[in-house]
Amino acid sequence: SLSEPLREDGDAELGDVVEDRSAESPFEMAATALLPVEINRLLAPLDEREREILRLRFGLDRGEPRTLEEVGEHFNLTRERIRQIEARAMSKLRHPSSDTGARDLLSV
Repeated sequence: SLSEPLREDGDAELGDVVEDRSAESPFEMAATALLPVEINRLLAPLDEREREILRLRFGLDRGEPRTLEEVGEHFNLTRERIRQIEARAMSKLRHPSSDTGARDLLSV
């Protein structure tokens, strides 16, 4: 049983030292909590529609990435227009005046 004492003094139980591989590590929990904040900071130079298009296209809200067609349907725009808006948004993020750190991420 996991509630069995490890020592005679009863301070620790077996369950205290057995690793739960399904549990998130403290690092993973912190990264998960900080990710939305960091995404918002990186996308701040964009207008609302550009931000939403990138969020949908790349699955940035913990969703599945969507196709140009799917995003176009969401906004009632053609996939070509979505591609153009996405390209303009990415260009803005790469520009030196948007000093959010996104330029370094996008140059990879």
